[in-house]
Amino acid sequence: MSALWERVAGLALEIEDYALERLERDVSSDFTRVSTVLRFRGGDGHEGLGEDVSYDAEDQAALQNAGPVLPLAGSWTLESFCDHLATLDLWPEPARHDASRQYRVWAYESAALDLALRQAGVPLHEALGRELSPVRFVVSLRLGEPATMAPLRARLDRYPGLRFKLDPTPSWDDALVAELVQTGAVDSVDLKGLYKGSVVDNPPDPVLYRRVAEGFPHAWIEDPAITDETWPALEPHRDRITWDANIHSVDDVNGLPFAPKMVNIKPSRLGGLRPLFTAYEHCEQHGIGMYGGGQFELGVGRGQIQHLASLFHPDGPNDTAPAGYNAVDPDDGLPESPLPVAASATGFRWG
Repeated sequence: MSALWERVAGLALEIEDYALERLERDVSSDFTRVSTVLRFRGGDGHEGLGEDVSYDAEDQAALQNAGPVLPLAGSWTLESFCDHLATLDLWPEPARHDASRQYRVWAYESAALDLALRQAGVPLHEALGRELSPVRFVVSLRLGEPATMAPLRARLDRYPGLRFKLDPTPSWDDALVAELVQTGAVDSVDLKGLYKGSVVDNPPDPVLYRRVAEGFPHAWIEDPAITDETWPALEPHRDRITWDANIHSVDDVNGLPFAPKMVNIKPSRLGGLRPLFTAYEHCEQHGIGMYGGGQFELGVGRGQIQHLASLFHPDGPNDTAPAGYNAVDPDDGLPESPLPVAASATGFRWG
């Protein structure tokens, strides 16, 4: 059993009932994000919060329309609650994408962790025996199609110190890459070569891969599709290749084409507390760098991934920018990197 999991598994958890709250916002990747906040209520007046970040608005609507119908009330330990949750069907309608199943488990388990810690009167870092640190972050951004500098310039003009994770697309040409390099603001490029059947599919293109890998010699290269055609462009840069979409467990880390220097440990993608803590421990034990990734969280979920970044990988290129940066037109006065420590006095909250 994970040593980190052992530190919280026995926490007492009292659930009286729970409620669902819909959140909705237009975001910078040109879609309307919908999520659901889960609000667990204990008989002592404490609340535990989690956020379902499944991407399909229809999945969110089905959950919200069904209401809080799951048998969650009772006296549990955190471990027994998670075991009970694994026996339940969390989907009023079948999930439209398999990955969403993990996202929903994370929502329920993170809410349970928050409530159990609040009922115990301790914060997460104390329960885990770890130190909190300021969190370095990048802003995840697409540059439109055809791609232009406008989305990046609109943010850099307002926040000159921002760092970015960008999604290259086939319309990126040499001139655009050169202009991006001149900003000195690109920490990682996400090729999204592993997605199939999504709105962000980006088929492997050896010309684009070479342009990006050579054009950004110091940036991390996330999720390339390795094929006979793309590998010649990627192989000289293999130490900068990192992975996200295919990381759901330690087995996935071990099954990568070669030992990674860095991986994106995304809590919602791993699905539950036990696999998440196991992945953190595995990477630390094997000298694998980590960073965190966001899912356009609109509520408490964004603070929770910032909280975990603070504990496990504060200096990585964390795709955990404050949610305001994901707006189509970000407001003035947003927090800048690194985020100061803002863990709540009890529970699993940030800010």
